[in-house]
Amino acid sequence: MGQRFIHILNGPNLDLLGVREPEIYGRQTLTDVETACLRELDGSGVGLIFRQTNAEHEMVEWLHQARIGAFGIVINPAAFSYAGYPILDALKMCDCPIVEVHISNIYKRDEEWRSRSIMSRSVTAMLSGMGIDGYALAVRHLLQIDRQNNGWKAA
Repeated sequence: MGQRFIHILNGPNLDLLGVREPEIYGRQTLTDVETACLRELDGSGVGLIFRQTNAEHEMVEWLHQARIGAFGIVINPAAFSYAGYPILDALKMCDCPIVEVHISNIYKRDEEWRSRSIMSRSVTAMLSGMGIDGYALAVRHLLQIDRQNNGWKAA
């Protein structure tokens, strides 16, 4: 068995993290997110595949790549959360634990539509409103699932 990987997949506009609405999303960047996740994985023997896209079809392709054999998936679907049905379908095909992360508290946002993530129907866990710390916590959670289950397998 080769090295196992956690796939961290980021949706639209997260390439502008740190610049876009810093009063909501903070001033930290995706590079800061990746660094925090790598720090969490240090010494675990688990690798990291870290990606961001503004294109729905690309997110679907990445989920297809991770579908079988991934250690776990951390996904911040961003705006795909509200109408990204192809992504939801791709998530349902994955055989590993999946943690959905949102930097802001989507349940506290002014726009009501932001509080309804369709992705939550297919994930193992969800973190919302913890800033970029949610990503590292998601990685830690995936490592804990593996420790508890001696290698997680879908039911």
